[in-house]
Amino acid sequence: MLAIDGLSHAYGERVALDGVSFTVEPGEVVGLLGANGAGKSTLLRSIAGLQRPDAGRIMVAGHDPWRDPIAAKSVLGYAAEQPSFHDELSAREHLAFVASVRGLEPGEAEARLSALAASLDLADRLDEPVHGFSHGMRKKLSFMMAVLHRPAVLLCDEALEGFDAPSAIGAKRELRALASAGGAVLFSSHFTETVERLCDRVVLLHGGRIARTLTRAEWGGATEGHSPLERMFLEVLPPAAPEDRKSTRLNSSHSSVSRMPSSA
Repeated sequence: MLAIDGLSHAYGERVALDGVSFTVEPGEVVGLLGANGAGKSTLLRSIAGLQRPDAGRIMVAGHDPWRDPIAAKSVLGYAAEQPSFHDELSAREHLAFVASVRGLEPGEAEARLSALAASLDLADRLDEPVHGFSHGMRKKLSFMMAVLHRPAVLLCDEALEGFDAPSAIGAKRELRALASAGGAVLFSSHFTETVERLCDRVVLLHGGRIARTLTRAEWGGATEGHSPLERMFLEVLPPAAPEDRKSTRLNSSHSSVSRMPSSA
């Protein structure tokens, strides 16, 4: 459904992607893990047709987003890390525009919109201009716009960052439903525990290259301390400098909060 073959991209002398190849099959939710600067966002923007790679090929449900962009984008959904909106428009107006562009029947679009808004706790704010939305609300709207048409291929770039716990549960339920219907989901995150709970397979990026590819069977169940996938992720990173260790301890504190059952 989604095939990446030999993808490379550099920003001047800095290599962001170096020969990245993998697939996401129908029915799969594949996690994309990597530290800041590993190449995750560059990869997702390239797949979305927003940033042309220097080399390699991308196929989105049989379409090349650079040779046949309309066909590729018609089956694609993309929840960006930093979404942008027309802030004077309401959330409902944004979603109505997406429904129109995607060719959804009005009744179907309204039913789908209402169900997503209820699941993400945004139903009471749909008619407000986006300029008054918090960061988390903007991320919810971006997610809704990406999944409204039930895309065959969905790209999530830190899509659930900023979500409150109940809305995160609703979003994860939606991702699993898309996969169960035959969709292919590529889910990028900094947080191993979200990926561990949600994904069927994980691609670990480091320095623009694939360091490891893991299946759910390989990372196993939860244990005390670092989760199994966390340990495997840390194994591919270089030893931390003293300041980095301090930062890691702070991130670990954040991670322990995310383990609460309500955020599963």
